[in-house]
Amino acid sequence: MHYPENKDSQYIFDRIGSCLEHGLPFVIYRKPNEVSVIAIFQSNADLNIITDFSETGFVFAPFSMEEGVILIRPDKCYQFNVEEEGRGNTKDFDVSELGKMEHIHLVEKGIEEIRSGRLKKVVLSRKLEEKISKSPIPIFKDLLGNYPNAFCYFFHHPKVGTWCGATPETLVKIKDGKLTTMSLAATLPFEENINPRWGAKEIEEQQMVSDHIRNSLGTLMENLEIGQAESVKAGNLWHLRSEVNGIPRPDTSLLNIIESLHPTPAVCGIPTKAAKEFILQNEQYKRTFYTGFLGELNMHTDGETSLFVNLRCMEINADSASIYVGGGITASSVAEQEWVETQNKSKTMLRIL
Repeated sequence: MHYPENKDSQYIFDRIGSCLEHGLPFVIYRKPNEVSVIAIFQSNADLNIITDFSETGFVFAPFSMEEGVILIRPDKCYQFNVEEEGRGNTKDFDVSELGKMEHIHLVEKGIEEIRSGRLKKVVLSRKLEEKISKSPIPIFKDLLGNYPNAFCYFFHHPKVGTWCGATPETLVKIKDGKLTTMSLAATLPFEENINPRWGAKEIEEQQMVSDHIRNSLGTLMENLEIGQAESVKAGNLWHLRSEVNGIPRPDTSLLNIIESLHPTPAVCGIPTKAAKEFILQNEQYKRTFYTGFLGELNMHTDGETSLFVNLRCMEINADSASIYVGGGITASSVAEQEWVETQNKSKTMLRIL
């Protein structure tokens, strides 16, 4: 069992600075709606790869799990409580139109594939490059302040890279033998004092995700309950979400559960295999850890796990950040509107930079 030791925030951020300087792996994160920030440090630069999810530590998984799921060993584990209030930066700004026609053509190709009957849904994404002058620690602190309802993290491994994010989506949580996850899909921009008006396209998209979870998880569960869809706010966006609860069968392993859920229809499509093939063949870049998953694995008690989908994230390089945005495409999608949705989503990370 690994319970974090209390330290003041300055001690932890100083240690993070030292790890960045000396090439040592770490991750610092805060779970949604919590005040405790946890930092995990590995004492050497070894690249540890998960074998069967019986390991202990913090996992960082790519979109294609066969590329190898990274584990940061909890050689040292610290925590502190966030004191600062949310900054709530809602000021609007213009986003570059670079790459617009390429993304619209990609979406049109996806719609053709759906109308041909080969796919029901596919999630198509793109990458933006942004020059930055901020270093990763201030970026992470701003994520904490702006997105209290999200899983906020700052991950570094010298052999993998440096990533930050504020994701609204749970992949799976298991505690005391009970499983919780969510069916999350559909996006509308948040407007002050205006409730979201969901259209048929968004309602259908979210229902597809719920049906997929029922079909893929159902055989692994003693019982599975999927709640009604509700509007939830994530940063400057609305989504539709249903809570999912279940009790895994005694012979169901965590690996079975993860393989049945990842990649989710919210980041890949339906059917999963065909959608993933379409993405790998047609997106003009490699997702790596975008739309993968990350989180605690067997940290407190054996079998207790808390994993999140890696959305609303960025990869940080020396003087630039790669920001990743995408959207779910169905038969009723309109390519121009899908472009606008990715522009809205990009503001979550651009606002921080």
